[in-house]
Amino acid sequence: TMLARRLVTILPPMTLYEALETTKIHSVAGILPPGESLIGTRPFRAPHHTISDAGIIGGGHIPKPGEVSLAHNGVLFLDELPEFHKNVLEVLRQPLEDGFVTIGRAKVTLTYPARFMLAAAMNPCPCGYFTDPYHECRCTPLQIQHYRAKISGPLLDRIDIHIEVPALKYDELKSVQPAESSEEIKKRVTKAREIQLNRFKDSKRKIFCNAHMETKDIRKYCPIDDESQNLLKTAIEKFGLSARAYDKILKVARTIADLESSENIKVQHIAEAIQYRSLDKDVWKKL
Repeated sequence: TMLARRLVTILPPMTLYEALETTKIHSVAGILPPGESLIGTRPFRAPHHTISDAGIIGGGHIPKPGEVSLAHNGVLFLDELPEFHKNVLEVLRQPLEDGFVTIGRAKVTLTYPARFMLAAAMNPCPCGYFTDPYHECRCTPLQIQHYRAKISGPLLDRIDIHIEVPALKYDELKSVQPAESSEEIKKRVTKAREIQLNRFKDSKRKIFCNAHMETKDIRKYCPIDDESQNLLKTAIEKFGLSARAYDKILKVARTIADLESSENIKVQHIAEAIQYRSLDKDVWKKL
């Protein structure tokens, strides 16, 4: 949860175009702060797990923006992901794929932008101790399967990075070693974003970062050598990864390379990106 809330602090500043888009959405929703003519900070939205699908996507007699649009150009954080209603999670699939939502009513159909960074957190099981080496899990296999069944394969496919966060040991908690600050990370992210803006400056579509790439863009901007191809082929075949996961791995590898100011995607970038598909692999199938 703490990591998710820090995401907006390491993202690059909004462009004027992004700020105008964000301001318009918040104005339509009626939540623009008094006296604030332009929103200059990236939004962070963290709806409660009891929210309805209309609250997430948008709704009303005259449809107003939902959380996915209010998080446009920012971060949408869903804590305790399996606690959300299954239909709420499933309606996220379209905006995650397309970057917009279309809401239809009897007399009007409206389309709102919804290009956000989704950050989600969940326990591995209802008690929280599945795979924990220091505690015994009290859940039955059936309970764990039911808990995880709310997160469908198609939704997982649309999430680029999966990370298992183990419990910290006491020595790690009391450590006073200085960590990399948000400001230092932000500088690296901003530099990587500048590389991406330069890469896509001649694109006919509005591509501002690697996340906006479609399949044809990935083929153009993410070439890899034979060694990387062989590693990726092995991972796809061993773990049964989908075509969408293949594209996600290439986009993440391209971003890792950008963060290292590497012009080319190297085999170590592919290897790291594959590691971020943990929920497609053995962690999700240990039952």
